[in-house]
Amino acid sequence: MKKTLSLVAAFVVAGLWSAPAQAADQYVSAFGGISWMNEANLDSGITGTAAIGCDYGDTRLEAEMGYQNNSTDFGSDFDPRMAYDNEVEADVNIYSLMANGYYDIDLGGVDLYAMAGVGVAQVAVDVFDGFYKDNETTLAYQFGAGLAAPIGDGVMLDAKYRYFTTTEFDMLGEGVDGQLSSHSALLGLRVNL
Repeated sequence: MKKTLSLVAAFVVAGLWSAPAQAADQYVSAFGGISWMNEANLDSGITGTAAIGCDYGDTRLEAEMGYQNNSTDFGSDFDPRMAYDNEVEADVNIYSLMANGYYDIDLGGVDLYAMAGVGVAQVAVDVFDGFYKDNETTLAYQFGAGLAAPIGDGVMLDAKYRYFTTTEFDMLGEGVDGQLSSHSALLGLRVNL
């Protein structure tokens, strides 16, 4: 699966950079923030993204890599098959590779934008420090909105909201269908190359 993700990333990057140089400004961006899973019992966690893209004026296209981690502590009643007196810890990690599109609206020095993206996500679940581990790769999509303001020559300070979700996948190897979704608040920089 890692080879597949690497090939997809290479094709997306090649596609972005194959556009004529005069048609688009190229940029890199990096974001960090907090995420909240919609699923019960998962605490807020961290999320981060890094992307390369092309800016065509009112629209942008980019390839984005992302990471998200959420964890929780369950009591012994989390699963009747587990008779532990102490807390059961669970970690959920999501690694994603997305192709995103943006529509920018110039508000006179500040840009308001809407975004949407589609791609693949690898979901890794670890319960009780390796007692029960699983990972699955599934399709994912996201959408959001944000504001970006210039803070230097070719540098934008960018704040955005993102909703991220996966399609259904087999979870924990027991034929149980799972689907993860989250809300994130992100702050980052976008730098023209």
